[in-house]
Amino acid sequence: MALASQPPSRKRRDLLLFTPLAATLSASPWHAALAHGDEAGHAHGDIAHAGKDMLTVVGPWELTGLDPTRSGYMFARMEVLETLLEVDDAGQLQPSLASAWSVSADGLQWRLVLRSGLRYHDGSALTPASILACLQRAQARPGVLRLADIASLRVEGQTLVVVLRRPFGPLPYLLTHYTTQILAPASFDAQGNVVAIIGSGPFRIRSIALPQQFEVERASGSVPGSGAGKVVQRARYISVSRAETRTLLVQSGQADLAFSLDPPSIRALQDSPRASLLSAMLPRTTLLKLNAGHPLLADVRVRRAISLCIEREGIARALLRDPDLGATQLFPPSLARWHDAALAPLRTNLQEARSLLDQAGWRPGSDGVRRRDGQRMALNLTTFVDRPELPLIATALQEEMRQIGMAVRVVIGNSSDIPAGHRSGQLQMALAARNYGNLPDPVASLLQDFGPQGGDWGAMGWDNQEVPALLARLAATPADAAAKGNAERARIVALLQEQLPVIPVVWYRQTCAVSRRVRGASIDPFERSYRISSLQWT
Repeated sequence: MALASQPPSRKRRDLLLFTPLAATLSASPWHAALAHGDEAGHAHGDIAHAGKDMLTVVGPWELTGLDPTRSGYMFARMEVLETLLEVDDAGQLQPSLASAWSVSADGLQWRLVLRSGLRYHDGSALTPASILACLQRAQARPGVLRLADIASLRVEGQTLVVVLRRPFGPLPYLLTHYTTQILAPASFDAQGNVVAIIGSGPFRIRSIALPQQFEVERASGSVPGSGAGKVVQRARYISVSRAETRTLLVQSGQADLAFSLDPPSIRALQDSPRASLLSAMLPRTTLLKLNAGHPLLADVRVRRAISLCIEREGIARALLRDPDLGATQLFPPSLARWHDAALAPLRTNLQEARSLLDQAGWRPGSDGVRRRDGQRMALNLTTFVDRPELPLIATALQEEMRQIGMAVRVVIGNSSDIPAGHRSGQLQMALAARNYGNLPDPVASLLQDFGPQGGDWGAMGWDNQEVPALLARLAATPADAAAKGNAERARIVALLQEQLPVIPVVWYRQTCAVSRRVRGASIDPFERSYRISSLQWT
């Protein structure tokens, strides 16, 4: 088995974090990037001392930069930066920095009424002009606003006016995305680069040490003593790549919230006196992304053979301890409008898989690896450790594909390797967890994944014109027209199941460990927020 190891820098960093974490934090450049001008004289003792009134959140995600396009999702989860609109747990639009919104009869002009009297964390006024500047910047950079054909953005008094060249029903959902976050003018330098994170959310940045950690405090600046019934006033996020390390931090009382736990960690914490577990099904699917333009994968019979060799229920039972997570189609039941209960489910049949490879001209070799025209059926499968179950699933897939004559080398790197490989054209296969709730209306995400050019986390080298056309038709439908587009959605789901530009493996259940020091925790099904503002000390 060819299995690459995770980058040593992350392993070493996790080791340092835990042995002991306190020493690491005191030695780290904790004040290296203060975001709003606070003096660097704040005393941060060891983690045990700070933990008396400091909420510590650990997860696998690193801060790759200050720009919202890179790490905005983390600043949203810690409730620092806000967007014009929000969504509730059912995915319904809710007011945020905009209090109301409407669209013209022809679908070409959206008007959003902006709230007045708000201030950024540095005390400056949150004005329509500053909101407009952020959105114009977001429109000019890679991000979701490019999905809408925006002709112009302007403000009229307290109203933001968005003019489109063609109707785009999901536009309000784009304004919930972290790439459209609103920052204070002082967040940018003269060239427009983000040099500080100054938002308007319940918490403000106290300090940042890229790429590993940042600390926040209540925007009011009030930090009362700890005690029952007191809301959390200070919190910090620390990137810890290894699930077992996050578990040990919870067990030792050094972490209060731990996300993205693997099954062994969940079992270890089930009877913990220090923590309880929360879990929720998310609109996320672990899938195989295939380069359908690759000579070995261009034939749909090969892609179907790979799908047929996958023991989805077995992987879900053995690795996730939940057989119901075996993905019978791309979209999980939590995406009710996209999950087709009448669709013939994906299944396992090794004999049929081998027969399809035979039909495609791939014959077993003496070493068990199939060959065609002198070429071995050997492929790389790229994945990453940010989600701890992915390397385990990749190893299971490696063995299952071996059984039908495919030699697969698992390469474990960083999550950024997958979009980089997509753009360079060098990616062959990748295992990733795709969040179809990244934008609460999946149409916008699907346009990114299955548009004419494919997408970083979706199709690659797939020559299909029907799906992009159907998605474009759906995008022109008003977002609140729930009854419309059912035929288009059903056809898209059927085509993806038939052509398999990506192959679903398992659905996803988020599990979070919560310290018994706090109460009021809940899981956001769209992973937009850790909801720390609602937590209280017990």
